[in-house]
Amino acid sequence: MFVGVLTVELLLSEGHSLKDKRRVLKSLIERVRNRFNASVAEVGDLEMWRRSSLAMSMVSNDQTHINKTFDSIIGFIEARGELTIIDYHIQMY
Repeated sequence: MFVGVLTVELLLSEGHSLKDKRRVLKSLIERVRNRFNASVAEVGDLEMWRRSSLAMSMVSNDQTHINKTFDSIIGFIEARGELTIIDYHIQMY
């Protein structure tokens, strides 16, 4: 069994308040959960209105499946015009 953790640091291009940030992130988190069946939570930069850190995790018996899903999630986030990925890290346990 493998547990994968993807941590993504994001920059919001059009946020002007924490309320805007929460709206954008709530939408992203729900879409990632529904589309990729991954657990998602905001884990950092909670009080900064232009930055955010999200963590996503998956459990599978196939490490390749986790890597492919994380690659798809990164592509999905990059395709959204209101968010820019600053950095990301993938860890396997």
